[in-house]
Amino acid sequence: MKIHGPNHSNINPYQNQKNIQKNDTKSTGNAYKPDQLEISDKALKMQQKDARQKYVNEIKQQVDAGEYQVNTQETAKKILNFWKA
Repeated sequence: MKIHGPNHSNINPYQNQKNIQKNDTKSTGNAYKPDQLEISDKALKMQQKDARQKYVNEIKQQVDAGEYQVNTQETAKKILNFWKA
């Protein structure tokens, strides 16, 4: 038994995408482009800061020693501010 819905058609939506990709490679001449990664200057500066690493190491030591206490009020405020913005 065949069931034909109101939107039944013999159109393959993926075929259109395949044709678009073929046209793009013909027009540009490059079949494949290598992936690229760009890191902003601000991100590079953040990676190089020793103060941040020192802070992270202090927290790691506190966690390992079982002395780290989460400030739930401050965490809740930051979560709310994040979702409000």
